[in-house]
Amino acid sequence: MKVTVDLDQCEANGICVGIAPDVFELDDDDVLHIVAADVPDDRLADVEDAVAQCPKAALKLQ
Repeated sequence: MKVTVDLDQCEANGICVGIAPDVFELDDDDVLHIVAADVPDDRLADVEDAVAQCPKAALKLQ
């Protein structure tokens, strides 16, 4: 599965970074970057949790 971010919706709250820091990161300008767009099977549960907890629904799994 792949994870994407809608940067127009993202508020850079960092909840996803706290849940899966090996998949998501915030840069110095508080812009979210997806480090691992292709989610490894062993990280899928955490990424699903990050997507579910995103307060602006800016993350999507495809």
